[in-house]
Amino acid sequence: MVRGTLGEHAVVIGAGVAGLASAGALRDRFERVTVLELDAFPPTAAHRNGTPQDRHTHGVLCGGLQALEEVFPGFAGDLERAGAVPLRVGYDLRYERPGFDSFPKRDFGWLAYGMSRPMIERVLRARVEQCANVTLRGRSRVREIVATPDGAAANGVAFEQDGRGQTLAADLVVEATGRGDLTVALLEALHGALPHETSLGVDLGYSTAVFEMPDDAPCDWKGVLCFPKAPQSSRFGILWPIEGHCWTVSLAGRFDDKPPGDPDGFMAFARSLRTPTIADALESAKFVSPVSRFGTRTCVRRDFSNLAGFPQGLIPLGDAICRFNPTYGQGMSVAAQEARLLRRLLDGAVAGSRGLAGVAPAFFVQAQTLLDAPWSMTTALDLAYPQTEGDRPADLEQRRRFGLALLQLAVSDPAVHKLTLAVQHLLEPQSVYGEPALVERVRAVIQKMPGATETRALSSTRA
Repeated sequence: MVRGTLGEHAVVIGAGVAGLASAGALRDRFERVTVLELDAFPPTAAHRNGTPQDRHTHGVLCGGLQALEEVFPGFAGDLERAGAVPLRVGYDLRYERPGFDSFPKRDFGWLAYGMSRPMIERVLRARVEQCANVTLRGRSRVREIVATPDGAAANGVAFEQDGRGQTLAADLVVEATGRGDLTVALLEALHGALPHETSLGVDLGYSTAVFEMPDDAPCDWKGVLCFPKAPQSSRFGILWPIEGHCWTVSLAGRFDDKPPGDPDGFMAFARSLRTPTIADALESAKFVSPVSRFGTRTCVRRDFSNLAGFPQGLIPLGDAICRFNPTYGQGMSVAAQEARLLRRLLDGAVAGSRGLAGVAPAFFVQAQTLLDAPWSMTTALDLAYPQTEGDRPADLEQRRRFGLALLQLAVSDPAVHKLTLAVQHLLEPQSVYGEPALVERVRAVIQKMPGATETRALSSTRA
């Protein structure tokens, strides 16, 4: 092997954001990296059948962008050159929350970017294509992950390309597919033990259309997020700037109140949102795409960290270990952070001359820590609806009140506002909300809320 590498060959299954970021994380630690993808790769920023949700609004949170910058230095500059719209977090986006329409505008010096999902993938693919030791193979249907005869390790993948069956040997296999079915199938075949799963039945439906930005577009914001007043309504709207002087607009609802797929119905649903901002902006905007619909019934989190007998040389990540509610825009960012984590662990394995033996166990433990904050934040919001299926924490009402009190503090205190945005953008862990002085301030706000009662163990409550 080349000095500084951990093996001759690594295989990544899936060329979405998680897979492409993983390829970047692996490139310096393996002599060769192969990325296998079922779809053909479009030459431009275009829709892929393997990502049916890519016609809908996507964003990379600041924490995800920070991770991609570490894996691919200069990535943000690539986005801007490709036409992504710079967005000053806290200033260029209009946040409309019940009781806070709109939230104060403050520039904290963080940049995010407005762009379409196909554009994000195209820019990432371009970066991966520049890596001399990475090969992208489209039209490749992976059939199974291959294990050693004793089941102790994964050592390759079996796949079909152009109707011909092939097998690739690998020192490390990363599954970055949407559901992690290949990893689950291998575990079932080996010993039947599967990871612990936590699921929420959110039954979410959303509709999206692209509009040409009108000449009289508002100049005091670049994007809008209109949040519903739960549980009375689940109607949510986001207007997001993308390349080509366009807006992508996604409308969402839950259970029996989902947005339709025709233009007239789409506009009627937009006018029914809690505030008129998005509907008013679209009055003079022109549809430049059909209305696309998609849905998510269940969010699932898997924990591989305590699974005995997990084969060495296999790491599932991205949606394979956690499928988030897409409304909150966390999936791509968490996947990028997982790829960065993998890169750091591989670097540590080289520095410590430990090889791959401890990489997967360490990844599974630390990945759960990465998942804690985004999963906790979104599930608390999802569980505000009584129809949501899933276990409800005993302190759910405390969490709700804590979150509302934080928002009230953030309105008047820029430091608290910055802190809440840092947690939402995965730049800070949720544990920062446990700082004693902040907890005391939150307690004081809660005590003034209608119907407030003294909450127990408030210092450990997370928004």
